[in-house]
Amino acid sequence: MTAITSTVTLPGGLTLSYAEQGDRSGPVLVLLPGPTDSWRSYEPILETITSSIRTVAVSQRGHGDSDKPATGYRVEDFAADIVPLFDARRIERAILAGHSGSCLVARRVAIDRPERIAGLVLEASPTTLHGDVRLEAFLESVVSRLEDPIDPGFARSFLVGTSSEQVPPELRDRLVGELVKVPARVWREMFAELLTYDDTGELGRVVAPTVLIWGDADGLISRVMQDQLAQRIPEGELLVYAGIGHTPRWEGPSPFASDVAAFVERLAAETP
Repeated sequence: MTAITSTVTLPGGLTLSYAEQGDRSGPVLVLLPGPTDSWRSYEPILETITSSIRTVAVSQRGHGDSDKPATGYRVEDFAADIVPLFDARRIERAILAGHSGSCLVARRVAIDRPERIAGLVLEASPTTLHGDVRLEAFLESVVSRLEDPIDPGFARSFLVGTSSEQVPPELRDRLVGELVKVPARVWREMFAELLTYDDTGELGRVVAPTVLIWGDADGLISRVMQDQLAQRIPEGELLVYAGIGHTPRWEGPSPFASDVAAFVERLAAETP
């Protein structure tokens, strides 16, 4: 199945790049890539997931071929783009998926606009990155020194270091090409803001059914975090992938797409 790629301009003038495929009358799945990734990071899923689901993968502000405003890279800023995106694409309700730091964006939308979110898919989700010592060190020692254009060698090492060497080389090359499109200023503001954000006290307000997907070889996000999220989100359930690292959809695209599709279809069947 071939996705249609296009752009959409939101009421405030921000233009986002996206890819869309599947049955326009089917349940809707919207995919939010993690920090520094574009919609192309979901290509393995777009190639695999059933066509009965209307699937939309989005490059968030500052990423890929989307607009890159001078500022506005807090979790709240990313989240504020989602409902206008829904409206522009005539999406009433959707299952919203995020990866890593973008799980915080998906959760923010689910908390603030529960009527628009039918379900959540949280892939390698942290509880919070507030005060995370490893992220603080990364921001100080690496991100603060980044300059444009982003060095492809650095991009490649970052990609491997935050995912896995198991990522197919051709996919890795495409992802590096997308990652270098993110300006250094976006890296700095985005990661600095992640260090200040904490919604853990609000997780009880997530009323949408939620599936957490996590690989037990993830070196960045712990099992403890997954258990905490599954306990705090009222309808949270955890799927653990054995031997898989921080980005399950790259290392195991078929089981990931199958599990997500089953979740989406289950929710659709339960909707009156």
